[in-house]
Amino acid sequence: MDFEALRAFVAVAETGSFSRAAAQIYLTQPAVSKRIGTLEGELGTRLFDRIGRGIHLTEAGRTLLVRAQTILSQVEDAKRSLPAQSGPVRGTLSMATSHHAGLHRLPAVLKRFHEAYPEVSLDLHFMDSEVACTAIQQGQLELAVVTLPPRDYSNIERVPVWDDPLEIVVGRSHPLARRTRIKPNNLVEYPAILPGPGTYTREIVLAALAPIRHELNVAMSTNYLEVLRMLAAIGLGWSALPRTMIDDELKVVHIDRVHIRRELGIVLHRARTLSNAGQAMIGTIKEETS
Repeated sequence: MDFEALRAFVAVAETGSFSRAAAQIYLTQPAVSKRIGTLEGELGTRLFDRIGRGIHLTEAGRTLLVRAQTILSQVEDAKRSLPAQSGPVRGTLSMATSHHAGLHRLPAVLKRFHEAYPEVSLDLHFMDSEVACTAIQQGQLELAVVTLPPRDYSNIERVPVWDDPLEIVVGRSHPLARRTRIKPNNLVEYPAILPGPGTYTREIVLAALAPIRHELNVAMSTNYLEVLRMLAAIGLGWSALPRTMIDDELKVVHIDRVHIRRELGIVLHRARTLSNAGQAMIGTIKEETS
């Protein structure tokens, strides 16, 4: 089976578009269509239904997608394992970072890495930490620098790098800003503005507020901490933010026996062989933060 045809198939399935798939794998749209047609002819079945302007995986397509992703991941892993580990640091490094880590932790690391390894082409994706971890599990990315999952996964290795404590904060005009110390139950009286459902940070915050988590009035949610900071600063509710983001517009609310802590760091697939570029990136992160 043609690996390039499989690569085109996966790109179309994941992007939902022949044109976006073509751009992703640097081919023309007719070339992608030809590869899909060849693959369908070889397998003797349709892989996509073309309905209106949309395309949808058939049952056979859904079955093939899982196998194709695994095959391509194994092929890339085999390619990486062939060069000597002491060889030159070059090629493409496919990695992800969350918006918060990318903006607040990685700039100095990326600058140092680029200066030290100019022959590496950095394929950097900004995405939610949870999405990045899923991409690592599926073999789509080599590594990610994100909020670490608060629980273990059998196929994910977590490498802590930055301790990132969070504080409960409100705007300066919020009623809680005038109180020096409160109890957790006092938070129930006011709207909360929290990270989106399913995010690691929300899970960590709610675990710290376990006795009252089901009583909280979550008025708004967003996955962008910068937006949480703005909404809290203008007085729309209380939130939980990293200490590094707290400025003069916000007031920290000290709560008895409540400590919220998360870790930022590197996420890897346990079974994946790191490229020289991947190893160099991890080394650069550790050097920059030591």
